[in-house]
Amino acid sequence: MKDKSNVDVKKNIHSNKELNIWEALIPVIALIGMLFYNVFYAFGDDALSGSNQFILLLGGAIAAVVGFYNKVKIDTMMEAVAENVKSTTTAILILLMVGALAGTWMVSGIIPTMIYYGMQVLNPAIFLASCVIICCVISIATGSSWTTSATVGIALIGIASALDISLGMTAGAILSGAYFGDKLSPLSDTTNLAPAMAGTDLFTHIRYMTLTTVPTIVITIIVFIIIGLNINTTGSVDSQAILTSIDAAFNINPVLFVVPLLVIVLIVKKTSPLVALLIGTLLAGLAALIFQPEIVATIGGSDTLTFESGYKGVMNAITVDTTVATDNETLADLFSAGGMSGMLGTIWLIICAMVFGGIMDAIGALKVITRALLKMFHTTFGLFASTVASCLALNLTASDQYLAIVVPGKMFSKAYEDKGLAPENLSRTLEDSGTVTSVLIPWNTCGAYHSGVLGVGVGEYFAYAIFNWLSPFTTLFFAAFSIKIKMLTGKAA
Repeated sequence: MKDKSNVDVKKNIHSNKELNIWEALIPVIALIGMLFYNVFYAFGDDALSGSNQFILLLGGAIAAVVGFYNKVKIDTMMEAVAENVKSTTTAILILLMVGALAGTWMVSGIIPTMIYYGMQVLNPAIFLASCVIICCVISIATGSSWTTSATVGIALIGIASALDISLGMTAGAILSGAYFGDKLSPLSDTTNLAPAMAGTDLFTHIRYMTLTTVPTIVITIIVFIIIGLNINTTGSVDSQAILTSIDAAFNINPVLFVVPLLVIVLIVKKTSPLVALLIGTLLAGLAALIFQPEIVATIGGSDTLTFESGYKGVMNAITVDTTVATDNETLADLFSAGGMSGMLGTIWLIICAMVFGGIMDAIGALKVITRALLKMFHTTFGLFASTVASCLALNLTASDQYLAIVVPGKMFSKAYEDKGLAPENLSRTLEDSGTVTSVLIPWNTCGAYHSGVLGVGVGEYFAYAIFNWLSPFTTLFFAAFSIKIKMLTGKAA
């Protein structure tokens, strides 16, 4: 039935008058213009609360008008939208499980334990490199550059000030580490969004992305070690206040590392992502009952742990917003998680993007645009370069990293397929250029947020956010020399 409906859709598209390139670009130009106004002038950081999602639907409506003008039936468009949304089913389920995992890992103390031991690698002699490493650990554990910046990032800025180290250098080191996890952690929404747009699965995307991400972060750490060895520091590092607060709120125990290590083993063994995430969630729920009984009871609405309060506490951690009380305001954001409900905004964005992409596909616009792109870029490198440029352009104009992944992802997926390139090439390039460069643009939601939280202007940390601006060059380097470029046939390019 699925194959038949796809054939019917393609027949309907083929039987209609083909759009010219300008007609095909009308919805894209309109979408970018509306998103730019919506983010830059109207809603700012709140644009992802729903207005950007509706803008994507408006973009789909404009594409539908172009389709009506060219005699494309509404049924044809809706069938294409249905197929598009259907293709994201696994990604949506994974996002829900990621939210569940994040909630249970926080309540069980797994994430706080990672942070507790990560903070202790801080050393004044290699302070900047330590900032990168600490933020790498925390961002991998939380999947959020924003949380990393707003918690230990602020603490590290305070330490740098006490040591009389450049705040621009420190902020650059913090953001380099923070975006390492934002780009690579399975808990990150962008890490889930990119493969959903490109048409690959989460763990295939992560494994493929390490090929460019690991060398980039290694170079970043080496550069910061060299910088750190050539600057003088004064005073002493005092991270004891944060460690004390974490220890007071949670039962910190290295045994908790067993859960994330087991999930990593499952991932390496190529276990189904849904199975690996479910096992990680259930084990973390069990660990919460064993190691954090008071926290679970409180979240379950009781003073003591009983079967009922334990059940409700774990289920709340899995499904809804949960917070663990702390006397340290810096750690307040870190000690909260959204559970499955925290992922609904990203799922909403994906569905609306699929509506826009489905209508664009049904009216033949994507076919026309990708054909034009393939004519302009005859080489694999040219296609990668155009993807990077598109992501940067969206970050500059639409001012949002999610849209810098969603729009190019839908626009270029057919072009990569036509070139015989596996979809993970596209998903990796989206992250290497869309996710990490958002923080380098002052008016982008990410740039505005991080500069405001850290109290350091984008211009001050731009040069030192080495991981962020080096990542697009790394992906282009791999493309230029055909390093680890996976083809649909499974053979290297």
